Amino acid sequence: MERSQKAWGWFLPVQSQSRHGFTEISTELENAVKLVDPHRDALYSYDKEEQDAIGSQRPWKNDPHYFKNVRISAVALLKMVMHARSGGSLEIMGLMQGKIAGDTFIVTDAFRLPVEGTETRVNASAEADEYVVQYLQACRENGRMENAVGWYHSHPGYGCWLSGIDVATQMLQQSHVDPFLAVVIDPDRTISAGKVEIGAFRTFPQDYKPAASGGGDEYQTIPLNKIEDFGAHASQYYSLEISHYKSSLDSYLLELLWNKYWVSTISQSPLFTNRDYSSKQMLDLSQKIRKAQKAIEAQARGGPGPRVASKDSSLDKIVRDSNKIAGEEMTGLLAGEVKAKLFNGVGAPSVQAQAPGAE
Repeated sequence: MERSQKAWGWFLPVQSQSRHGFTEISTELENAVKLVDPHRDALYSYDKEEQDAIGSQRPWKNDPHYFKNVRISAVALLKMVMHARSGGSLEIMGLMQGKIAGDTFIVTDAFRLPVEGTETRVNASAEADEYVVQYLQACRENGRMENAVGWYHSHPGYGCWLSGIDVATQMLQQSHVDPFLAVVIDPDRTISAGKVEIGAFRTFPQDYKPAASGGGDEYQTIPLNKIEDFGAHASQYYSLEISHYKSSLDSYLLELLWNKYWVSTISQSPLFTNRDYSSKQMLDLSQKIRKAQKAIEAQARGGPGPRVASKDSSLDKIVRDSNKIAGEEMTGLLAGEVKAKLFNGVGAPSVQAQAPGAE
């Protein structure tokens, strides 16, 4: 990558957790966070000799699909999502620390660096590179030996995939500091759906041609102005399976956060917190409908419109997008109704007052 194309970030204060609409229970259930037994907290232990040996063998060089899984700690996930959310409509970026275990990346922590973000990219500088060196050195001086195993950045409102810039960034990182991982988080869809929208990716070598696959990744809504970039580079990378875990210390930290911010968290509504994103979704859907309508009218007149199969595919995607928007809005409305039933009037005196003179 050109260094001006992507960059990093720094730690977000935990006070921001109350603004991001997460609850301890929903976060763990929706994202299948599994508790690591205290006797198996070895996921956090780091064996430098073992990692050096893996780095010397470099088994991933012989198999472009060598890495298949990513395990992210609950605290690292929370840090990345909070960082992504704090950027609003601007992209953010950070680094992940961890280790390699077989065909799996183990992400134990994440941190962000000072960068300038825009709505389509973040701009790195020499200051960010210097910060990375100083931060990792400080970690090692305090007994934290984990290496940087990947970078993460946000796609506010347009899904988890790699753009052309992202592909170039990841290819450069894999050629210099492999093994390295790319993670993308969509903070807007995370708030709207109540589940972390996240993807993990690795790029193929430049001379590698992946076998054609009829399946593909799970369908996701892509804004009209991003569709071309979304499809142009899809054959240059592949996605990894993501799972989450937490240690006994993670459980303690998350419980402290929940005990402090549970009131403000429960009182929030995704319909208000994420209203700008919802409006953009409706606008994008209307643009897709108008585009499909023009194509159908052109075909009806015998003009250069799309073939029937293409027309049906575009209409099917529009229906799926509209159902997704409607489902998220209904979920938000139902959540508001449930909270109103549960909490409205709590602590108020009983309204069942007796009539004057009644026994």
